[in-house]
Amino acid sequence: MRKRTEPVALEHERCAASGSSSSGSVAAALDADCRLKQNLRLAGKGPAEPRCAADAGMKRALGRRKGLWFRLRKILLCVLGLYVAIPFLIKLCPGIQAKLIFLNFVRVPYFIDLKKPQDQGLNHTCNYYLQPEEDVTIGVCSRGGDHRVELYKVLSSLGYHVVTFDYRGWGDSVGTPSERGMTYDALHVFDWIKARSGDNPVYIWGHSLGTGVATNLVRRLCERETPPDALILESPFTNIREEAKSHPFSVIYRYFPGFDWFFLDPITSSGIKFANDENVKHISCSLLILHAEDDPVVPFQLGRKLYNIAAPSRSFRDFKVQFIPFHSDLGYRHKYIYKSPELPRILREFLGKSEPGRQH
Repeated sequence: MRKRTEPVALEHERCAASGSSSSGSVAAALDADCRLKQNLRLAGKGPAEPRCAADAGMKRALGRRKGLWFRLRKILLCVLGLYVAIPFLIKLCPGIQAKLIFLNFVRVPYFIDLKKPQDQGLNHTCNYYLQPEEDVTIGVCSRGGDHRVELYKVLSSLGYHVVTFDYRGWGDSVGTPSERGMTYDALHVFDWIKARSGDNPVYIWGHSLGTGVATNLVRRLCERETPPDALILESPFTNIREEAKSHPFSVIYRYFPGFDWFFLDPITSSGIKFANDENVKHISCSLLILHAEDDPVVPFQLGRKLYNIAAPSRSFRDFKVQFIPFHSDLGYRHKYIYKSPELPRILREFLGKSEPGRQH
Protein backbone atom coordinates (compact mmCIF):
# COMPACT_ATOMS: atom_id res chain seq x y z
CA MET A 1 0.00 0.00 0.00
CA ARG A 2 2.77 2.43 0.78
CA LYS A 3 4.54 1.74 -2.43
CA ARG A 4 1.40 2.34 -4.39
CA THR A 5 0.45 5.50 -2.70
CA GLU A 6 3.82 7.10 -2.90
CA PRO A 7 3.89 7.23 -6.70
CA VAL A 8 0.40 8.61 -6.69
CA ALA A 9 1.38 11.34 -4.32
CA LEU A 10 4.46 12.12 -6.32
CA GLU A 11 2.37 12.26 -9.45
CA HIS A 12 -0.05 14.58 -7.79
CA GLU A 13 2.78 16.79 -6.74
CA ARG A 14 4.19 16.82 -10.24
CA CYS A 15 0.80 17.61 -11.66
CA ALA A 16 0.37 20.41 -9.17
CA ALA A 17 3.78 21.71 -10.00
CA SER A 18 3.13 21.46 -13.67
CA GLY A 19 -0.30 23.09 -13.29
CA SER A 20 1.17 25.87 -11.34
CA SER A 21 3.84 26.42 -13.97
CA SER A 22 1.23 26.34 -16.70
CA SER A 23 -1.09 28.78 -14.99
CA GLY A 24 1.83 31.14 -14.42
CA SER A 25 2.67 31.04 -18.11
CA VAL A 26 -0.93 31.73 -19.06
CA ALA A 27 -1.13 34.58 -16.59
CA ALA A 28 2.08 36.02 -17.92
CA ALA A 29 0.80 35.70 -21.45
CA LEU A 30 -2.47 37.34 -20.55
CA ASP A 31 -0.63 40.10 -18.73
CA ALA A 32 1.60 40.70 -21.72
CA ASP A 33 -1.43 40.75 -23.99
CA CYS A 34 -3.14 43.26 -21.74
CA ARG A 35 -0.09 45.49 -21.74
CA LEU A 36 0.11 45.27 -25.53
CA LYS A 37 -3.53 46.25 -25.90
CA GLN A 38 -3.08 49.06 -23.43
CA ASN A 39 -0.06 50.27 -25.35
CA LEU A 40 -2.04 50.07 -28.57
CA ARG A 41 -4.86 52.05 -26.98
CA LEU A 42 -2.42 54.62 -25.72
CA ALA A 43 -0.80 54.77 -29.14
CA GLY A 44 -4.21 55.24 -30.67
CA LYS A 45 -5.00 58.11 -28.38
CA GLY A 46 -1.76 59.97 -29.15
CA PRO A 47 -2.71 61.59 -32.50
CA ALA A 48 -6.11 62.62 -31.21
CA GLU A 49 -4.70 65.12 -28.72
CA PRO A 50 -2.66 67.15 -31.31
CA ARG A 51 -5.72 67.23 -33.55
CA CYS A 52 -7.75 68.70 -30.75
CA ALA A 53 -5.02 71.30 -30.11
CA ALA A 54 -4.90 72.14 -33.83
CA ASP A 55 -8.67 72.56 -33.92
CA ALA A 56 -8.51 74.86 -30.91
CA GLY A 57 -5.73 76.89 -32.59
CA MET A 58 -7.77 77.25 -35.77
CA LYS A 59 -10.76 78.41 -33.77
CA ARG A 60 -8.64 81.01 -32.01
CA ALA A 61 -7.19 82.20 -35.34
CA LEU A 62 -10.68 82.46 -36.83
CA GLY A 63 -11.78 84.37 -33.75
CA ARG A 64 -8.92 86.81 -34.14
CA ARG A 65 -9.72 87.28 -37.83
CA LYS A 66 -13.35 87.94 -37.04
CA GLY A 67 -12.31 90.44 -34.37
CA LEU A 68 -9.95 92.18 -36.79
CA TRP A 69 -12.59 92.33 -39.50
CA PHE A 70 -15.10 93.70 -37.00
CA ARG A 71 -12.69 96.49 -35.96
CA LEU A 72 -11.81 97.22 -39.58
CA ARG A 73 -15.46 97.40 -40.54
CA LYS A 74 -16.09 99.73 -37.60
CA ILE A 75 -13.25 102.02 -38.72
CA LEU A 76 -14.53 102.03 -42.30
CA LEU A 77 -18.04 102.94 -41.14
CA CYS A 78 -16.65 105.79 -39.03
CA VAL A 79 -14.62 107.10 -41.98
CA LEU A 80 -17.63 106.84 -44.28
CA GLY A 81 -19.79 108.64 -41.72
CA LEU A 82 -17.23 111.43 -41.43
CA TYR A 83 -16.92 111.65 -45.23
CA VAL A 84 -20.68 112.13 -45.54
CA ALA A 85 -20.93 114.48 -42.55
CA ILE A 86 -18.25 116.98 -43.69
CA PRO A 87 -20.26 118.39 -46.66
CA PHE A 88 -23.27 119.01 -44.40
CA LEU A 89 -21.05 120.61 -41.76
CA ILE A 90 -19.53 122.98 -44.34
CA LYS A 91 -22.95 123.82 -45.74
CA LEU A 92 -24.29 124.64 -42.29
CA CYS A 93 -21.15 126.59 -41.28
CA PRO A 94 -19.88 128.56 -44.31
CA GLY A 95 -17.19 130.15 -42.17
CA ILE A 96 -15.30 126.85 -42.28
CA GLN A 97 -14.94 127.15 -46.04
CA ALA A 98 -13.68 130.72 -45.70
CA LYS A 99 -10.98 129.59 -43.27
CA LEU A 100 -9.93 126.83 -45.66
CA ILE A 101 -9.54 129.39 -48.45
CA PHE A 102 -7.54 131.93 -46.47
CA LEU A 103 -5.59 129.43 -44.32
CA ASN A 104 -4.24 132.38 -42.34
CA PHE A 105 -4.30 130.22 -39.20
CA VAL A 106 -1.44 128.18 -40.66
CA ARG A 107 1.62 130.04 -39.43
CA VAL A 108 4.40 129.17 -41.86
CA PRO A 109 7.29 129.64 -41.52
CA TYR A 110 7.59 129.34 -37.75
CA PHE A 111 10.15 130.91 -35.45
CA ILE A 112 10.92 134.02 -37.51
CA ASP A 113 10.76 137.61 -36.34
CA LEU A 114 9.01 139.63 -39.03
CA LYS A 115 10.30 142.80 -37.40
CA LYS A 116 13.84 141.76 -38.37
CA PRO A 117 13.95 141.22 -42.18
CA GLN A 118 17.75 141.13 -41.99
CA ASP A 119 17.43 137.73 -40.28
CA GLN A 120 16.14 136.43 -43.63
CA GLY A 121 19.03 137.93 -45.57
CA LEU A 122 17.12 141.06 -46.59
CA ASN A 123 19.63 143.78 -45.93
CA HIS A 124 18.73 147.45 -46.39
CA THR A 125 15.10 146.53 -45.60
CA CYS A 126 12.86 148.40 -43.17
CA ASN A 127 9.87 146.99 -41.32
CA TYR A 128 6.98 149.27 -40.38
CA TYR A 129 3.21 149.20 -39.86
CA LEU A 130 0.25 150.97 -41.48
CA GLN A 131 -3.31 151.30 -40.24
CA PRO A 132 -5.80 151.19 -43.12
CA GLU A 133 -8.80 151.04 -40.76
CA GLU A 134 -9.51 151.33 -37.08
CA ASP A 135 -8.46 148.17 -35.20
CA VAL A 136 -6.57 146.98 -38.30
CA THR A 137 -2.77 147.13 -38.51
CA ILE A 138 -0.73 145.63 -41.35
CA GLY A 139 2.98 144.91 -41.36
CA VAL A 140 4.93 146.18 -44.35
CA CYS A 141 8.40 145.15 -45.63
CA SER A 142 9.47 141.78 -47.03
CA ARG A 143 7.31 139.22 -45.32
CA GLY A 144 6.92 135.52 -44.81
CA GLY A 145 7.82 132.40 -46.72
CA ASP A 146 11.11 131.49 -48.32
CA HIS A 147 9.81 131.59 -51.90
CA ARG A 148 8.58 135.15 -51.39
CA VAL A 149 11.81 136.27 -49.78
CA GLU A 150 13.81 134.73 -52.63
CA LEU A 151 11.64 136.53 -55.21
CA TYR A 152 12.22 139.83 -53.40
CA LYS A 153 15.96 139.20 -53.58
CA VAL A 154 15.72 138.62 -57.35
CA LEU A 155 13.73 141.81 -57.87
CA SER A 156 16.06 143.79 -55.62
CA SER A 157 19.10 142.53 -57.55
CA LEU A 158 17.51 143.94 -60.70
CA GLY A 159 17.29 147.37 -59.10
CA TYR A 160 13.60 147.35 -58.17
CA HIS A 161 12.41 148.67 -54.82
CA VAL A 162 10.06 146.10 -53.29
CA VAL A 163 7.27 146.99 -50.89
CA THR A 164 5.23 144.05 -49.66
CA PHE A 165 2.81 143.51 -46.79
CA ASP A 166 0.76 140.92 -44.91
CA TYR A 167 -3.01 141.24 -45.26
CA ARG A 168 -5.01 141.63 -42.07
CA GLY A 169 -4.99 138.29 -40.24
CA TRP A 170 -1.67 137.11 -41.68
CA GLY A 171 1.78 137.29 -40.12
CA ASP A 172 1.76 139.92 -37.38
CA SER A 173 -0.94 142.00 -39.08
CA VAL A 174 -4.03 142.56 -36.94
CA GLY A 175 -7.59 141.90 -38.12
CA THR A 176 -9.79 139.24 -39.68
CA PRO A 177 -9.33 138.41 -43.37
CA SER A 178 -12.06 139.00 -45.92
CA GLU A 179 -11.99 139.77 -49.62
CA ARG A 180 -13.21 143.30 -49.06
CA GLY A 181 -10.76 143.91 -46.23
CA MET A 182 -7.78 142.49 -48.09
CA THR A 183 -8.56 144.60 -51.14
CA TYR A 184 -8.85 147.70 -48.97
CA ASP A 185 -5.48 146.92 -47.36
CA ALA A 186 -3.88 146.69 -50.81
CA LEU A 187 -5.48 149.99 -51.87
CA HIS A 188 -4.22 151.69 -48.72
CA VAL A 189 -0.65 150.47 -49.32
CA PHE A 190 -0.78 151.52 -53.00
CA ASP A 191 -1.89 155.04 -52.11
CA TRP A 192 0.83 155.20 -49.46
CA ILE A 193 3.47 154.20 -52.04
CA LYS A 194 2.10 156.45 -54.76
CA ALA A 195 2.27 159.44 -52.44
CA ARG A 196 6.00 158.80 -51.97
CA SER A 197 7.12 157.52 -55.38
CA GLY A 198 6.93 160.76 -57.30
CA ASP A 199 7.07 160.18 -61.05
CA ASN A 200 8.54 156.69 -60.72
CA PRO A 201 6.45 153.85 -62.17
CA VAL A 202 4.66 151.52 -59.78
CA TYR A 203 4.06 147.87 -60.67
CA ILE A 204 1.73 145.48 -58.85
CA TRP A 205 2.65 141.81 -58.41
CA GLY A 206 0.18 139.18 -57.16
CA HIS A 207 0.78 135.48 -56.53
CA SER A 208 -1.80 132.69 -56.11
CA LEU A 209 -4.64 133.98 -53.89
CA GLY A 210 -2.90 137.36 -54.08
CA THR A 211 -3.78 137.53 -57.78
CA GLY A 212 -7.41 137.87 -56.73
CA VAL A 213 -6.52 140.80 -54.48
CA ALA A 214 -4.31 142.30 -57.20
CA THR A 215 -7.02 142.29 -59.90
CA ASN A 216 -9.57 143.65 -57.42
CA LEU A 217 -7.16 146.46 -56.61
CA VAL A 218 -6.17 147.29 -60.19
CA ARG A 219 -9.79 147.26 -61.33
CA ARG A 220 -10.62 149.86 -58.65
CA LEU A 221 -7.57 151.91 -59.60
CA CYS A 222 -8.56 151.86 -63.26
CA GLU A 223 -12.13 152.82 -62.43
CA ARG A 224 -10.90 155.87 -60.55
CA GLU A 225 -8.45 156.57 -63.40
CA THR A 226 -5.25 156.04 -61.40
CA PRO A 227 -4.03 152.73 -62.89
CA PRO A 228 -0.62 151.26 -62.02
CA ASP A 229 2.05 151.07 -64.69
CA ALA A 230 1.73 147.28 -65.01
CA LEU A 231 0.16 144.23 -63.39
CA ILE A 232 2.04 140.93 -62.99
CA LEU A 233 0.11 137.81 -62.03
CA GLU A 234 2.02 134.73 -60.93
CA SER A 235 0.08 131.42 -60.87
CA PRO A 236 -3.35 133.06 -61.24
CA PHE A 237 -6.80 131.44 -61.41
CA THR A 238 -9.98 132.55 -63.14
CA ASN A 239 -12.23 132.82 -60.08
CA ILE A 240 -12.33 131.26 -56.65
CA ARG A 241 -15.11 128.79 -57.50
CA GLU A 242 -13.14 127.27 -60.37
CA GLU A 243 -9.98 127.26 -58.28
CA ALA A 244 -11.74 125.53 -55.36
CA LYS A 245 -13.12 122.91 -57.72
CA SER A 246 -9.66 122.31 -59.18
CA HIS A 247 -7.72 122.38 -55.91
CA PRO A 248 -6.09 119.10 -54.77
CA PHE A 249 -8.09 119.21 -51.52
CA SER A 250 -11.32 118.84 -53.50
CA VAL A 251 -10.33 115.60 -55.21
CA ILE A 252 -12.12 113.31 -52.73
CA TYR A 253 -15.37 115.29 -53.08
CA ARG A 254 -15.21 116.44 -56.69
CA TYR A 255 -17.76 113.83 -57.82
CA PHE A 256 -19.81 113.96 -54.63
CA PRO A 257 -23.52 114.53 -55.43
CA GLY A 258 -24.29 118.23 -55.06
CA PHE A 259 -20.62 119.28 -54.88
CA ASP A 260 -21.36 122.86 -55.99
CA TRP A 261 -24.23 123.22 -53.51
CA PHE A 262 -22.25 121.80 -50.58
CA PHE A 263 -18.83 123.33 -51.21
CA LEU A 264 -18.93 126.19 -53.72
CA ASP A 265 -22.13 127.99 -52.82
CA PRO A 266 -20.96 128.55 -49.20
CA ILE A 267 -17.91 130.36 -50.60
CA THR A 268 -20.11 132.72 -52.56
CA SER A 269 -22.46 133.21 -49.61
CA SER A 270 -19.42 134.22 -47.53
CA GLY A 271 -18.78 137.07 -49.98
CA ILE A 272 -15.66 135.51 -51.49
CA LYS A 273 -15.41 135.72 -55.29
CA PHE A 274 -11.92 136.84 -56.34
CA ALA A 275 -13.25 137.09 -59.89
CA ASN A 276 -10.05 137.56 -61.91
CA ASP A 277 -11.87 136.60 -65.09
CA GLU A 278 -14.35 139.41 -64.59
CA ASN A 279 -11.81 141.96 -63.32
CA VAL A 280 -9.48 141.70 -66.32
CA LYS A 281 -12.28 142.97 -68.54
CA HIS A 282 -12.08 146.30 -66.69
CA ILE A 283 -8.29 146.69 -66.40
CA SER A 284 -6.43 149.16 -68.57
CA CYS A 285 -2.70 148.62 -68.02
CA SER A 286 -0.08 146.16 -69.25
CA LEU A 287 -0.61 142.61 -68.00
CA LEU A 288 1.95 139.81 -67.61
CA ILE A 289 0.89 136.29 -66.57
CA LEU A 290 3.47 133.75 -65.36
CA HIS A 291 2.45 130.13 -64.82
CA ALA A 292 4.23 126.79 -64.46
CA GLU A 293 2.76 123.81 -66.31
CA ASP A 294 3.31 121.53 -63.31
CA ASP A 295 1.53 123.78 -60.81
CA PRO A 296 -0.34 121.38 -58.47
CA VAL A 297 -2.26 124.09 -56.57
CA VAL A 298 -3.59 126.38 -59.30
CA PRO A 299 -3.87 124.31 -62.49
CA PHE A 300 -2.00 125.66 -65.49
CA GLN A 301 -5.16 125.65 -67.61
CA LEU A 302 -6.76 128.25 -65.33
CA GLY A 303 -3.89 130.68 -65.98
CA ARG A 304 -4.12 130.01 -69.71
CA LYS A 305 -7.90 130.49 -69.59
CA LEU A 306 -7.48 133.84 -67.82
CA TYR A 307 -5.08 134.99 -70.52
CA ASN A 308 -7.54 133.94 -73.23
CA ILE A 309 -10.20 136.06 -71.53
CA ALA A 310 -7.93 139.09 -71.08
CA ALA A 311 -6.14 139.16 -74.43
CA PRO A 312 -9.16 140.05 -76.62
CA SER A 313 -10.68 142.42 -74.04
CA ARG A 314 -11.20 145.95 -75.31
CA SER A 315 -9.73 147.37 -72.11
CA PHE A 316 -6.30 146.03 -73.15
CA ARG A 317 -6.40 147.28 -76.73
CA ASP A 318 -3.73 149.91 -76.03
CA PHE A 319 -1.65 147.77 -73.66
CA LYS A 320 0.59 144.74 -73.74
CA VAL A 321 -0.86 141.40 -72.59
CA GLN A 322 1.61 138.54 -72.32
CA PHE A 323 1.47 134.95 -71.10
CA ILE A 324 4.71 133.15 -70.17
CA PRO A 325 4.48 129.40 -69.52
CA PHE A 326 7.21 127.44 -67.78
CA HIS A 327 7.66 123.84 -68.90
CA SER A 328 6.93 121.12 -66.35
CA ASP A 329 10.47 119.71 -66.76
CA LEU A 330 11.77 122.80 -64.96
CA GLY A 331 9.96 121.80 -61.77
CA TYR A 332 8.86 125.32 -60.78
CA ARG A 333 5.43 124.09 -59.66
CA HIS A 334 3.36 126.64 -57.70
CA LYS A 335 5.94 128.94 -56.12
CA TYR A 336 9.40 128.51 -57.60
CA ILE A 337 9.23 130.58 -60.78
CA TYR A 338 11.72 132.93 -59.12
CA LYS A 339 14.37 130.25 -59.83
CA SER A 340 14.06 130.76 -63.58
CA PRO A 341 17.24 132.27 -65.05
CA GLU A 342 14.99 133.77 -67.73
CA LEU A 343 12.91 135.78 -65.27
CA PRO A 344 15.14 138.91 -65.27
CA ARG A 345 15.06 139.04 -69.07
CA ILE A 346 11.29 138.50 -69.14
CA LEU A 347 10.71 141.35 -66.71
CA ARG A 348 13.03 143.76 -68.50
CA GLU A 349 11.43 143.10 -71.87
CA PHE A 350 7.91 143.36 -70.51
CA LEU A 351 8.42 146.44 -68.35
CA GLY A 352 10.23 148.31 -71.09
CA LYS A 353 13.51 150.16 -71.30
CA SER A 354 13.17 152.32 -68.22
CA GLU A 355 16.15 152.33 -65.90
CA PRO A 356 15.79 149.59 -63.23
CA GLY A 357 16.98 151.97 -60.53
CA ARG A 358 13.95 154.17 -61.17
CA GLN A 359 11.39 151.35 -60.99
CA HIS A 360 9.29 150.34 -57.97
